Amino acid sequence: MSKPLIVSIPHNLGKDEAARRLQSGLTRLETEFSEAIASLKHEWNGDRMNFHLGLMGQYVEGLVDVMPDQVRIEVQLPWLLSLIAEKAKSFIRKQGTLMLEKK
Repeated sequence: MSKPLIVSIPHNLGKDEAARRLQSGLTRLETEFSEAIASLKHEWNGDRMNFHLGLMGQYVEGLVDVMPDQVRIEVQLPWLLSLIAEKAKSFIRKQGTLMLEKK
């Protein structure tokens, strides 16, 4: 297994609002990328969300820590997907920022 991919996204929403936006953003993400996502399971435990994602025939695990001023996402990519880690990092940052933006 490759080293984890870590993305930090700053925000000024506070923990509760950031977590709420991430939860609603996951629903949008599942719908928008339904062709590529085989499965998405997630579980919140306080300010941490653990997730398991089936994507492109690969399985990805990770966690999301919601803090007062940032969201930290850690993704354990399988070897095949680690080859495109920088593109994955950009995608994660973009989608996370979209979830946290004011609507």
